[in-house]
Amino acid sequence: MKTAIILGATGLTGGILLRKLLDDDRYGKIILFSRSSANLDHFKIEEHLVDLFHLEEHADKFKADEVYCCIGTTKSKTPNDETYKKIDHGIPVTAAKLCEKNNIPCYLVVSAMGADAKSKIFYNRVKGKMEKDVLEFDIKKTYIFRPSLIAGDRDEKRTGEKIAKYALSFFKPLMIGALKKYRSITPQEIAAAMIFVANDGHHQTRIESNEIAELANAEKYSE
Repeated sequence: MKTAIILGATGLTGGILLRKLLDDDRYGKIILFSRSSANLDHFKIEEHLVDLFHLEEHADKFKADEVYCCIGTTKSKTPNDETYKKIDHGIPVTAAKLCEKNNIPCYLVVSAMGADAKSKIFYNRVKGKMEKDVLEFDIKKTYIFRPSLIAGDRDEKRTGEKIAKYALSFFKPLMIGALKKYRSITPQEIAAAMIFVANDGHHQTRIESNEIAELANAEKYSE
């Protein structure tokens, strides 16, 4: 059986991913690196409460068959630009560095639709720079997931995001063809797609939102 590492297991997508992996017979151990506990008592879980800004200090424990990085924040939650970059860029890149160092063959990381290292939009630029830097490491398989707006209930209040979700939900039936990638997507779909790709592979390194939804369906039918 395989061992998986999850970064961000206390978040929306990471929490769902954790539960899916705990129910998956292909996995015997799930290692968590987090600032706070996932508060789950399960024989598969090995939990390390650490400062993720200093993840390299725990390289000796960072060993697995796959690494899932679901780390992310928002400008409203993290208004300081430097702290924001340390979270959305620094942590995923450090994880990639540790994958290379410890010969972990598969790295899966959540980015965002519109990520572009040359973008004038701060959020997109940070995500794009993260993608660029992650891909510079010598990892056998790296997959970058670029979801559209993630539809799901979060603990923190995000009024603007809720309005956007309702709007995208209303127009979803009309978003076909090239517009499909702009449809909102659920964290369940992202988690399912990541697990499917980790086990079955994919022909592309960057996976857009509409493709994530298709892969999630593939995972559902493979169960």
